[in-house]
Amino acid sequence: MDHFLYRDGVLHAEDVSLRDIAAQVGTPFYVYSSATLERHFQVFSEALHGLDHLICYAMKANGNLAVLRLMADLGAGIDVVSGGEYAKARAAGVPGNRIVFSGVGKTVAEMRLALSGGIRQFNVESEPELLALNAVALDLGTVAPITLRINPDVDARTHPKIATGLSDNKFGIPMAKARMAYGVAAGLPGLEVVGIDVHIGSQLTDLEPYRQAFAKVADLTEALRADGHAIKRLDLGGGLGIPYARSNQAPPLPTEYGAVIRETVGHLGCEIEIEPGRLIAGNAGLLVASTIYLKHGAERDFLILDAAMNDLIRPAMYEAHHDIVPVAEPVPGVEPRPVDIVGPVCESGDTFAKQRLMPPLGAGDLVAFRSAGAYGAVMASEYNCRPLIPEVMVKGDQFAVVRARPTYEEMISRDTLPPWSNGQDG
Repeated sequence: MDHFLYRDGVLHAEDVSLRDIAAQVGTPFYVYSSATLERHFQVFSEALHGLDHLICYAMKANGNLAVLRLMADLGAGIDVVSGGEYAKARAAGVPGNRIVFSGVGKTVAEMRLALSGGIRQFNVESEPELLALNAVALDLGTVAPITLRINPDVDARTHPKIATGLSDNKFGIPMAKARMAYGVAAGLPGLEVVGIDVHIGSQLTDLEPYRQAFAKVADLTEALRADGHAIKRLDLGGGLGIPYARSNQAPPLPTEYGAVIRETVGHLGCEIEIEPGRLIAGNAGLLVASTIYLKHGAERDFLILDAAMNDLIRPAMYEAHHDIVPVAEPVPGVEPRPVDIVGPVCESGDTFAKQRLMPPLGAGDLVAFRSAGAYGAVMASEYNCRPLIPEVMVKGDQFAVVRARPTYEEMISRDTLPPWSNGQDG
């Protein structure tokens, strides 16, 4: 469910016309619905009702400060994967004891930052990381709470670039080495083992891989407890998919996901953490763009937009599908036409869709990319010297720019000339 609907012939974000936002902010821009973000968080909370749990929003999906503050106000924890994400989560008002630090390559500086500022746990991914974190904790005179991320070698049946739970992926400690790794951790005085972590991938549309992975976690929990480890927390990761194409079969609901958790690990008496990102933020955001030209090619027509692959990389990187709809509601009975929807970047890969059926559109017409709230703005770049685009938050009949579009001067000013440059042209 989202809160982007046509009213009086114009697509709205909650009670705000996208046409009005475009007139004030300019295109392209991202727009997020507060009501949708809140609803998606509550659906996960309801799915885990009765279990001791913490929902840790995975901010890599959408790290805008306004989104993080909204999550914090709802009582969410935050899953971070870098020092920058940690600092931003704290700036959004998230207390350290609700921040989980994941990632395969944490640096000593990042460990020191999180230990000094407060942390719920580190999800440790290797023995070298255990040793490094122990040294940092001892140097600071503290103890680092940890889980070990275990790689269960389960096929998530998702895109290869976002699968993380197979034996040939870079993530986690192999299941066969888990008990040995926990033994090492238990012998390090700067660490406190609090639980187990597992995460098998993103955009999962089938619950069976979760069932397999969580069953392995349950068996490991019993084995580790028999070894004397106090396993009191299970971090089960995120990855539940969303319906990018409205015509496709809907992925499992959070309630069904919650049922799998109860079935596989609910008897262990552990606190449950989950790390949803895409399902909370994905359908809560749109990318809105203007048509620059309708170009008639030799064999096909091209709808050229002012948004490009640097603004939304997912189609170029993952061959990802986004439904693209006109902001002006199509007139009933108008025959759609196949067009390639492309951006202005100097790359053939700057293509959002090929031969997509669209109503007749021309210069100045607005279109909206659905399901763009996750892995959109956070993966954007300034390729071709195109400034990052604004992000807008809507609440009811109000909207605010929560990240402004930088000017060319602001973008250029981040570069500096070396001292040997004479600063002259030519």
